[in-house]
Amino acid sequence: MKSILIVGGSSGIGKSLVKVLLEKNKVISISRTSSKISHPNLTEHTCDVLNHILPELAVVDSIVYCPGSINLKPISRLNQEDFSNDFSINVLGAVKVVQHYLSILKNAINPSILMFSTVAVKMGMPFHASVAASKGAVEGLVKSLAAEFAPTIRVNAISPTLTDTPLAAKLLRNDKLKEMRADVHPLKKYLQPDEVAEMANFIISDKAMAFSGQVFEMDCGMVSLKI
Repeated sequence: MKSILIVGGSSGIGKSLVKVLLEKNKVISISRTSSKISHPNLTEHTCDVLNHILPELAVVDSIVYCPGSINLKPISRLNQEDFSNDFSINVLGAVKVVQHYLSILKNAINPSILMFSTVAVKMGMPFHASVAASKGAVEGLVKSLAAEFAPTIRVNAISPTLTDTPLAAKLLRNDKLKEMRADVHPLKKYLQPDEVAEMANFIISDKAMAFSGQVFEMDCGMVSLKI
């Protein structure tokens, strides 16, 4: 039974991944709030990774860093604090977690790290300057760490399109918007968090040991297809 550390496991994709992993793994969740999930295989730590001391753990086989941001504004309305906050949440938090648990992770059998980007890095979407810049840095971090840690630790990322999580609630706040958001995708759908969680579960598993330094696009065809 592996011990999987999920940062941001109380909501959205992170919470869905906790549920997927619990039956066959020990799951350690670090989040600012409780997931309100009760299970003998789940240990939760209430912690803000940017501002608090991270808990000490004895065993970590994989790290999944889920925190993200959706700060969509025209460039004229974005300030340096917006860029700094998005970079801190998406990049510096991940760096802090990796540095803190690296020595423990190195002791694991087939260890891995998984982070999250966004299709906006490759698509070029208006009003995404801040979040796309920070997630672009995440993709660079993934590739750099994958090279640095090879062959011991695999490092990958998932780049999802719009996903129905609390973070995206404003973008999917009524049926008309949901229809519009689905319609811009060639597959005429956006993602559900459990779909992304299943992909994450595969990437950190021993079934995916051939993959490192990869950014897996879950785009419902948005980036890959022009229809």
